[in-house]
Amino acid sequence: MDQNETRSERGAMPENDSADNNNMASLLEKEGIQIDFPQQGETRKGVIASISQGQILVSVGTKSEGIISGKEFEAIPAEELAALKVGDEIPVYVINPEDQNGNLTLSYVRARDESNWQMAEELLASKDSFKSSIIGYNKGGLIVSLGGLRGFVPASQVSLSRRSSLGGDTPEERWSSMVGQPIEVSVIEVDRERHRLILSERIANPETRESLKERVIDELKEGDVLTGRVTSLAEFGAFVNVNGADGLVHLSEVSWDRIQHPNQVLKVGDEVKVKVISIDREKKRIGLSIRQLQNDPWSQQISQYQVGQLIEGKITRLTKFGAFARLEGDVEGLIHISEISEKRIDHPKEALKEGDVVTLRIIKIDPENHRVGLSLRRVDSMAYADMDWQTLLDDAMNGEEKNEEA
Repeated sequence: MDQNETRSERGAMPENDSADNNNMASLLEKEGIQIDFPQQGETRKGVIASISQGQILVSVGTKSEGIISGKEFEAIPAEELAALKVGDEIPVYVINPEDQNGNLTLSYVRARDESNWQMAEELLASKDSFKSSIIGYNKGGLIVSLGGLRGFVPASQVSLSRRSSLGGDTPEERWSSMVGQPIEVSVIEVDRERHRLILSERIANPETRESLKERVIDELKEGDVLTGRVTSLAEFGAFVNVNGADGLVHLSEVSWDRIQHPNQVLKVGDEVKVKVISIDREKKRIGLSIRQLQNDPWSQQISQYQVGQLIEGKITRLTKFGAFARLEGDVEGLIHISEISEKRIDHPKEALKEGDVVTLRIIKIDPENHRVGLSLRRVDSMAYADMDWQTLLDDAMNGEEKNEEA
């Protein structure tokens, strides 16, 4: 008995004797001596006895103090190490109750991680959520901290409202702006062996698409300009997700150019700026426009014309109700059948044919609907005599100025 006690006090048991710790503990207990021997793999509380360069001594209730050194010391994050001080109670993991030098070797990081893994398993079992912050990302999703553990939130488990704000083609463009933001998540998978911790924001925040759309509609107002992402295309238009809810860009609002299908100018995944042009809160519909945020080329093209002006046009189409003529600048106007001839005709083909180049008078300009009204029969109308005379004078004066310059 005395021999064993002396050996314990020196901390120098012969090699391979550490396996007899349990037997020794039983013997000491029979003798009425209570010594709480640490067990390998055990996590327990300890008090920091000293901190020096490269090692920390921790009292864990035995005669000798345990030591955190080497790789286990280096594994402690710098900011945590700086915060530790003598007298602090910390968790420690028993690596070896007695190594070849007789030391009780401990790990602070493993104990902290063990505590965090236990917490993760408890959260998995209880299905409770916890609040944390986004500390990083990779190409597949977000990295969220749970104590000292790094949990992964796959993109499919990110909330609908957060995903609606995603933009860009690279992980940096999609996720980087979210680093540092608060997040609430639930644990959905724990695998200690693979060091795998999977989290879900969607389960922690069960927001359905319908409830999200209701919230978005309540917050929107007509005239808002937003950035969205094209989610699907149809013959009648494109659906664009804004703030988590899909709105419709009708075919007529996709582009100022005449297109037959949205896929001529858009593709799924495109990031686009849209203007809110209508909100139907009862039917939960959002009307959007892309073209209203773009310069209207028609307005520029028509700016050179005015009502009453004489111009040349080429007949492009004949219909029952009139003829279409293309003007300079790629502007198309309509000559209604009543404006083709002073005589009554039943069809424009009685006076015109496709390809004819004729002199026409502009009688109407409708910027809102992009329409130009033309007349053939009013070319010689006395109602525009003063305007025609002034135009001739202006043309003559411009001609003289050009001759003088030459």
